[in-house]
Formats: sequence, C-alpha cells, structure tokens
Amino acid sequence: MRLKARRVALLMALSLAGGIPAGAQQVTPQQLTLKDAIGLALRKNLSVRLAGAQVEELEGTRERRLASLFPRVSGNSLANRESINLGALGISIPNFPSVVGPFAHYDFRVSASQALIDRQAYHNWKASEKQAQASKLDYQDARDLVIRQAAGLYLDAQAIAAEVEAIESRVRTSQALEKLARDQHDQGLATAVDVVRAQVQLARDRQNLLVARNAYQTSLLVLAHFLGLSPGTPLELAEQLKFRHVEVPDPAQTLHAALEARSDYRALFLQRESLIEQQKAARARYLPTLSINGDYGAIGRTFGSLAGTGQIQGTLNVTLFDRDRAGQQKETESRVKRLSEQIDDLGRGIEQELRKAVLDLESTENQVTVTEETLSLAERELTLAQDRFRNGVTDNIEVVTAQDMLASTQNDRIAALARHADAVMALVRSLGGTEKIYQTYLGEP
Repeated sequence: MRLKARRVALLMALSLAGGIPAGAQQVTPQQLTLKDAIGLALRKNLSVRLAGAQVEELEGTRERRLASLFPRVSGNSLANRESINLGALGISIPNFPSVVGPFAHYDFRVSASQALIDRQAYHNWKASEKQAQASKLDYQDARDLVIRQAAGLYLDAQAIAAEVEAIESRVRTSQALEKLARDQHDQGLATAVDVVRAQVQLARDRQNLLVARNAYQTSLLVLAHFLGLSPGTPLELAEQLKFRHVEVPDPAQTLHAALEARSDYRALFLQRESLIEQQKAARARYLPTLSINGDYGAIGRTFGSLAGTGQIQGTLNVTLFDRDRAGQQKETESRVKRLSEQIDDLGRGIEQELRKAVLDLESTENQVTVTEETLSLAERELTLAQDRFRNGVTDNIEVVTAQDMLASTQNDRIAALARHADAVMALVRSLGGTEKIYQTYLGEP
C-alpha cells in the first residue's frame, strides 16, 4: 500500500510539472534497483563517455607516433606536354627558333622512405604508448567514481523514501490520536486543549509529509539526470534502505593491495613513465638520425619508349645547435617532479580514505544498533503514554512529547542506516577495483 501511494504521488507530481499531460494515459514508473542504477550510469553518464573518448584520442596519438617508425610509400604519375621559350632562359641561337616544342614525356614512379635510426621518434612513440595506457586507467577510475556517485545518489533517495514512509506512519498515528482526543473530550475525559494539541500535531506531521515527498521527488530528478535519463522519466526505487553487515578489514594488511588496485594511483605512475620517455626523446634531439629513401619508375616521351629509372640514397642528419632542447628538458623535469609529488600525496590520501572508511564502518554499525534499541523504547513510550491518556490518567502532553521523541529516533535510525551504507561504499572505493567488488559488498549476487 505504501508503494502504491508513493507511485500515485509521483505521477501527480509529474502531471503538475508537465511531465504527464492532463488526460494522458499514466505510465508505470520504472522499477530501479541499485544494480540497475549503476549499470545505467556506466553506460550513459557524461564523465564515463568523456573518459572513453579520451582513450580513443590517445590511441590515435599512439598510432601516429608509431607510424613515424614505419616506411612511407607514395606513388605518382606525370603526363607532361610543354613548350619552352629559350630566349626567356637567356639562350639565343642564330637561325634557331626561340620557342621549341611542344614535346611531351611521361613519368610513373613509386617513392619510399624509412627511418633507420631515430631515437627521438622512438621515445616519442613510447611516451604516447604509456600515455594511452594511463588513459585506460583513467577511464576505469572514472567508471569507479561513477559507481560511487550513483550509489550515493541512490542511497540519498532511499533515505528520503524511508523518511517519507516513517512520516506516513506518524500521520496515521496522529490521526488515530486526534480521534482519541476528540472521543475523550466527548466523554468528558479530556479538555478542548487536548483536542487542539492533537490537531496541531497532526497538521505538523502532514506538513512534514509534504516536504518529505517533495524532497523524494527532487532526489529522483537528481538521480535521473546523473543516470543520463530524461528528468521526466518516472522512477521508483525497487529497494528499501536496510542494514547489511560488512566485515571490517585491517587497513595495515589491505593498504598494499588497495594501492595496487586503485586505477588513479597506477595511472599517475604511467604518466610519469611517459614523461621519462619524453625526457629521453629530448636528449635524443642531439643524436644523429639515419634514413634511407629512394624511388623507382619509368620515364619516356611515349608509352612505347618508357625506360626504368630510379635512385636510392641515405641521409645522415646531425643537429649541431638546438637551444630549445634545454627548455624542453626543464619543462619535462618539472612535470616529472610534480607527478612524483602527486603520487606520494595520493598514496597518503588513499591510506587516509581506507582508515577513515574502516572507522566509519565500525562506528555506524554501532550507531545502527543503538538507534534500533532507542526506537524500540520510543515506540514503547508512545504506547504507554497513549494508554495513560486513554485511561484519563493524564492529558495528551505526554503523548505529543512521546510522538516527537519517536519521530526523532526514527530520523536517527534512518540517518544511521544511510551513514553505514555510505561507509560501505567509501570502503569499496578506497579498496580500489570498485567495479569488480561492489556487488559483493552490497550483497548483490
């Protein structure tokens, strides 16, 4: 019944917002599990698509750098017919026409060139190869981050849905207590103040329910946008917020494995290796390069007189002065130093994330246990206060106070469950390899 009421509220909100035209057939909301939400995010989220495009771009750069190490072959055909003005060339022969021609010749030729020794091109290719590998790790890290963020948004929506459900329960309780106050007043066992007090409490709970429902719809809009869905897409969470026990790992024993599994950490190492290759390429600018090129084809005045001709030559090139090389070396050395500092800082950051996630996981599990015990006591207190009021022992101030205490403890329990679920996702993120292990920690098959 609660799910049905929530579905009706969602459809009414979308209709008022223009998502469903008046009189149009109602659309059944899409049932969305956490696994479904993560799957949608990995397919449609913008950051994942951009990271994938970056991988393709750097793969293209790697192929271009590799191409400079392979032979280049081209072919051309020439058909020429011309006349020459000898006088314009400074040639003057008595009794000989100043313009000769027209005459024609044909030339069909294949040319090829190959770098035999080019250390700069080689190291530039190696640098691009390392960068392409780093981009693949960045892509995986983007996917891991999206999983963390999608789970966080789904969790937020779950928490707000739990608040809606709790407030709906409080509204039903307030309605029953308001009726009880009126009945007690009719029997002369309660005053008009008791009735008004119960009515005020009911109005407050109804107001809180309106606010919570609006917050729930807003959380679904935010979730839909992150998943790459249209904001008007009707959604309904298929899973409720609940507690799942997770074994707490030892940070000292899992830190090394976490560093090995974190894609962002490994990507920085590959980026530094790429810069080291660029340093080698800069030093190679002063090394000699050796290349060979040549061509072969047929040339003649007519097709029947074409004769084969060709040439082959080697070229040794040595750079004698190149001031730009020193500046490039300084730039690259500075980038290597900066990346080394980032690697050290990220390593410490990952350890901090891991230790904090473990602390939060232990603390929030204890919080869930305590809030569940407190909730049970608050429910018992409300029952006792209600019985005392029904029996005319006291007014309903105790009832209203017990209602407020119950609402507070319900909110505390929901917050504790949400913090524990978030701590689980934080642990999954800190351990690395989020896409591979998140289903295990979330209890997914």
